[in-house]
Amino acid sequence: MPDILVLYYSRGGSVARLARHVARGIGEVDGMVARVRTVPPVAAVTVAASPPVPEDGAPYVERGDLAECVGLVFGSPTRFGNMAAPLKHFIDGLGAEWASGTLVGKPAAVFTSTATQHGGQESTLLSMMVPLLHHGCVLVGIPYTEPALSSTRGGGTPYGASHVSGNANDPQPSDDEAALARSLGRRVAQLSAKLAT
Repeated sequence: MPDILVLYYSRGGSVARLARHVARGIGEVDGMVARVRTVPPVAAVTVAASPPVPEDGAPYVERGDLAECVGLVFGSPTRFGNMAAPLKHFIDGLGAEWASGTLVGKPAAVFTSTATQHGGQESTLLSMMVPLLHHGCVLVGIPYTEPALSSTRGGGTPYGASHVSGNANDPQPSDDEAALARSLGRRVAQLSAKLAT
């Protein structure tokens, strides 16, 4: 069955939970399956290498995941209006995939989480789209035909799914945030299915 790669970095759990909702949306499309992966953390000074397999959660991404997927969705927490360093570090290493056109024509979308309502969600989502455009992906957003986009009091934008964790750092998306993440997954899967035929 065709895979949609859901690749994320999550430190506090919010992005990981959004990834699961995106994956659920992908699974709602006949013939599509989510391949959920993460990236290892990075640090300015490496004390010890990360284990080759995370102790819990999704496995680490491999380059073959990019070649084998028919669509992809990237997720990252916001870091001052930009994606987090671990995801950026992984993307920065994709020169061979860029040169060979591995991702050209594949539908792609993005999602994020912030602690505050105006914590840079939209700029983070837009910054994550730029490398996808360089790779020749077909960007997928969330249209306003999705009712939750107009009713949400937390996250959710036309640029991608998002979550506001608040001062208590609550990793659980609201009902609207979860619905929008599932919708984003469904849209990527539907478009991937159409383009794959």
